[in-house]
Amino acid sequence: MTETYKIEGMTCGNCKASVEKVLLGFPDVSEATVNLEKGEAQLTMSKAVSEVSLRSALPKKYTIAKKESGHELVTTVSVPISEKSKLQQLKPLFLILLYISVAVVLMHFEQFSMRMMMLDFMGLFFIVFSFFKMLDLKGFPGSFSMYDPLAKRLPLYAQVYPFIEVALGLMFLMRYQISIALIITIFVLGITTIGVAQTLFNKKAIRCACLGTALNLPMTEATFVENTIMLIMSLALIVGF
Repeated sequence: MTETYKIEGMTCGNCKASVEKVLLGFPDVSEATVNLEKGEAQLTMSKAVSEVSLRSALPKKYTIAKKESGHELVTTVSVPISEKSKLQQLKPLFLILLYISVAVVLMHFEQFSMRMMMLDFMGLFFIVFSFFKMLDLKGFPGSFSMYDPLAKRLPLYAQVYPFIEVALGLMFLMRYQISIALIITIFVLGITTIGVAQTLFNKKAIRCACLGTALNLPMTEATFVENTIMLIMSLALIVGF
């Protein structure tokens, strides 16, 4: 017998592999095919496996619903994330931005220059954020393509994106071809910001890939604000040039 289930919470290739591994762990499941894009899993079973068992075996981050006669019967309840818990989950992001900001202030403590501070902030921003993406180069493209419009259509772009951030970071810190770096920044962050805005507008609960897959950050308004600030800084600097 074959049954199809709706699974929510998968954001990347690692999630897909993890879910497949769990489902195939049931003795009565002979085949498990997970479709990341559709968020579905098709199970071929010799004997029906209870939905309670499936729910218990899967990590709590996933919800499961059995599809029957063209509609979905939800068998798990996702507890809405409160505003406080959102802030707790975003704590690593805020700490990193705080550390970068403090570092920039200390670098220009004796000679204040808003323009130089903005360039160094953007340089450190890209270097630090690319580091976390480098920790999982295989898993990052899948997460990134969940909301970035260009990465959805061009998988290669998602694969090289961490290296683009490294290059931009070095260009800003070394003051090399700043005008070109600003144009590229506006282009890549502009596309990502559009994707983030669409995700928030559609109220999709997916993981933000700004810090790669090492940290489980939810896609929230903070991500949109973070990108917007970088875009404003880029536009302000490019007008200066």
